[in-house]
Amino acid sequence: MSVISVPQAFNEEELYVDVESIFGQSLLLKCEGFNFAGSIKLKAAAEMVASAERDGSLTADSVLVESSSGNLGVALSMIAASKGYRFVCVTDSRCNLATRLMMEALGSEVHIVAGQEANGGFLGARLDHVRRMCASDDRCVWLSQYSNPANWRAHYRTTAPEIERSFPRLDVLFVGAGTTGTLMGCARYFRGRQRPVRIVAVDSVGSVAFGGAPGRRMIPGLGMSMRPPLLDESCVDEVVRVEEADTIRACRRLARRGFLFGGSTGTVVSGAIDWLTRHGTPELTAVAVAPDLGERYLDTVYQDNWVQDLYGEGPLDGGRLRAVP
Repeated sequence: MSVISVPQAFNEEELYVDVESIFGQSLLLKCEGFNFAGSIKLKAAAEMVASAERDGSLTADSVLVESSSGNLGVALSMIAASKGYRFVCVTDSRCNLATRLMMEALGSEVHIVAGQEANGGFLGARLDHVRRMCASDDRCVWLSQYSNPANWRAHYRTTAPEIERSFPRLDVLFVGAGTTGTLMGCARYFRGRQRPVRIVAVDSVGSVAFGGAPGRRMIPGLGMSMRPPLLDESCVDEVVRVEEADTIRACRRLARRGFLFGGSTGTVVSGAIDWLTRHGTPELTAVAVAPDLGERYLDTVYQDNWVQDLYGEGPLDGGRLRAVP
C-alpha cells in the first residue's frame, strides 16, 4: 500500500512494456507517465523546484515562471498547487488543448504566445515573453529548464539508476531529445559505469538540437529550435531523427494494441525500432524511455482530421516506421 499526502510523492519506477509482438524487435519501454503529472517531466520539475528552494531563490511570495510546450507546465502546475506557489506557464499554439485546460484546472495561469519559425520560432517567442515578465516583476523566478543543471541531475539521480537496477546487462538506451535533461542525466550516469551502454538520442526532423535545417514541427515535446544549452554531444553515441508522420504511425500502432502513449513516446519508439532493425541482434538488451501517455494527444495525433490536414493519408496507413540517420 502507498499512502501519500502530496502528489509529487508518487511515481511508478519499474513498469516496462515489451513491444516485440507489436514491432518485431526486442525493445522494452520504461513507462514514465504513471504519476499525477502524467509524464517524466515530474522528475525535472520536482528537482528544479527543490533546488530553487534550497538556494533561497524561491520563497513564499515568488511567482514561478516557465516556458513549456506542455508536460513540464503540467508538472510545475501540480507542484505549485501542492506547495502554494503561483505559477505562470508560457506556451504557444502547439500546446494541446487538454494540457492547457489541465494547467488551468490546477490553478496556473497560461500565457499563449505567437511566433514565426523564421524569426526564432515559437520557443524564441516564449523565451522573450518570459524575459519580459521577469524584467517587469522581481517576484518572478524563472527555473529555465533549458539551462538548469537540476534538470539533468534529476535523471542522473533517478531514471538512470532505476534502469540499471532492472537491467544490469543493458546494451543500448534510447532517449528522446528535447531540453536534453533526460538524455544528459542518463548519458552521464552510464558513462561513469564500468559496463559500456550505447546511448542513442532520438530527435525530431526539423529540430536543430544536433544541427541540421529547421523545419515545421507540430507535435509538442521533443525537438528544439535552438541548440540545447544542457547538451554535451560527447556523451551521446548516435542520433536518430524521426519524421512526425512516423511518430504518428508508432503511436497509432501502439494504440491498436491497447497502449495509448503520447507523441514523445511515439517518436522515441519509431527511432528505436528503426535503429534496431538496422543494428539489433537477438541477444541485445534494449530499453527506451517512454516519457508520456496519450490522453493529451486525443485531439491531435489520434484525431484523423488533424493528421490528414497536416500530413495527408500516409500516417493513417499503419505502414512501416522510418527514421532519418
